[in-house]
Order: sequence, then structure tokens, then C-alpha cells
Amino acid sequence: MAPDIFVRRARSADAVAISRLNNTFANDGQMLTRTPEMIALAIDDYVVVQAVGGGLLACGALKEYSPSVAEVAAIAVSREAHGKGLGRAIVGAVEALACKRGIYDVFALTLQPEFFAAIGYERVDRARYPEKIRRDCLGCARRFACNEICFAKTLMAEAKVPRAA
Repeated sequence: MAPDIFVRRARSADAVAISRLNNTFANDGQMLTRTPEMIALAIDDYVVVQAVGGGLLACGALKEYSPSVAEVAAIAVSREAHGKGLGRAIVGAVEALACKRGIYDVFALTLQPEFFAAIGYERVDRARYPEKIRRDCLGCARRFACNEICFAKTLMAEAKVPRAA
């Protein structure tokens, strides 16, 4: 990542910019639409990549479903910043947020399976996450024609397994 950009937690003032970035891809059918109000309500779950003295280049969120399971969600990288490692940086920051909250089982529903496979996620059946299906999928307009693929990753697996003395 270039030295003139940095990852940080999102702030309330970022809600409109996050919505704009997200909805650039939602308009193409690649993501779900998120309003500034929806984002503002969950702003503590968002991380962003910002250019020094400039706008937001990428965003992502941690969407918790239980004390031990969360989704890596709303990953968006501005088109002009593709290929610069910002997607990896955002996912890494979302994973760090999950670990900070004590969540080690994360998943993502994506139309970019190659990306998630390249960063260590494994393809799994979405039925593994009934919390997601109950809370989001049943009410989604795309539920009968959803083509998103589910990927999962266990974070800090070594922290969960006691070491032999």
C-alpha cells in the first residue's frame, strides 16, 4: 500500500462517502444498496482506506450475527484504486476488528470468489450460517436468484487451541 494512504476506523462524517462508494457497485448489481442512514447506524463496524488529504478509496464492515460469528461485508474499492492492495487491507482491518471483539469465525458472501480464495478463505455452503439466512437472506429481493458464493475463514485458530506444554 502506498505511503500516502492509510486504513482507519470509519467516523460518522464518512457515512455519505461510504454509501456513495458502496452504491457505485450496487448500481451494477455487484453489491446491495446501503443508504447513508443505514451506514451511520452501523458506523462503528466500518473501516475505510483514505488518501492523505483526499477522499475514501475503500471501505468494509464487520456484520455480527452472534458472539462468535460475523460477516466480512460491504467490501468496496474505488475503481481507480483497484489492483493496489486496498481490498486486502480492508479485509485485514475488518478481520482485526473481529479479533478485537473476540470473533474468530468470519465469512463473506461474494461475487468475487477469486479474491477471497487468494486471501485464505475457503468456499463453504452458506447453510453453515443460518443466522445470516434468517436475518438477511429471507427478506432480500435477490433471495431466489442469489448468485453470491460463501467463503469462510477461521481467524487466530492457534488462540483457540491450547498448546501442549
